[in-house]
Amino acid sequence: MKQYYVYILASKKNGTLYIGMTNNLVKRVYEHKNNLIGCFTQKYGVYNLVCYEIYNDVYDAISREKRMKKWKRRWKIELVEKFNPEWTDLYYDITDWMDSRFRGNDKRGGNDKRGGNNNKNARMTHGCEFEEV
Repeated sequence: MKQYYVYILASKKNGTLYIGMTNNLVKRVYEHKNNLIGCFTQKYGVYNLVCYEIYNDVYDAISREKRMKKWKRRWKIELVEKFNPEWTDLYYDITDWMDSRFRGNDKRGGNDKRGGNNNKNARMTHGCEFEEV
């Protein structure tokens, strides 16, 4: 099943934020980090993946991205702080996870929310579990 990602990039802790949606998170963040996309992220140096959520339905992901882009800045910062208080760049975590998953070494089980926990309210180790508004 195809998966879709809503993600937040940041220039630094409490810095400039960018919200996007993609069907290939590793590739898309790589493109941002290497200035392969001439856009907002390049202009403002927004390269750190600080939050993301996985969807199985493209329309849900698009809807979520559009709603989040309308959020107040404070809400976005609170969301990142809740699940990634150090504002760690999660890109390197997801590239390791994706590599192991495609090599067949994924120990997490399941197929949703990175960790295989089918409980929608489960906290993710990295990334964000977005709460529907």
